[in-house]
Amino acid sequence: MQMNKNDHSPRRHRIVDYAASAIEQTKHYCVAHPESPSAMRGPQLFFRGDLWIALLGSNVEEGIVGIGPTVAAALRAFDAQYLIALRTPNERATNSTKPHRFFRSASAAAD
Repeated sequence: MQMNKNDHSPRRHRIVDYAASAIEQTKHYCVAHPESPSAMRGPQLFFRGDLWIALLGSNVEEGIVGIGPTVAAALRAFDAQYLIALRTPNERATNSTKPHRFFRSASAAAD
């Protein structure tokens, strides 16, 4: 069976739509959070099942990963994991609930 190079199947359009949407959502997220690890490091984005995956590294086992139902949620999860990975094991144990600088609300920043 020969494939038509101009395949305009609904599945192909959906993939292109996901990619275009992910790029646009990533741009908006990075503009809103310019100092975030996502904005500075530019993780790869994948869509699997119903989840978005933001990955920095060659694979999920060795890289830094954020997973969420939306692009923004995956990027937020990636940012949190990236910042956790930067801490020493001691800091991870003692500061696990402390909010990070760019995630603090105005009231938390005033403390």
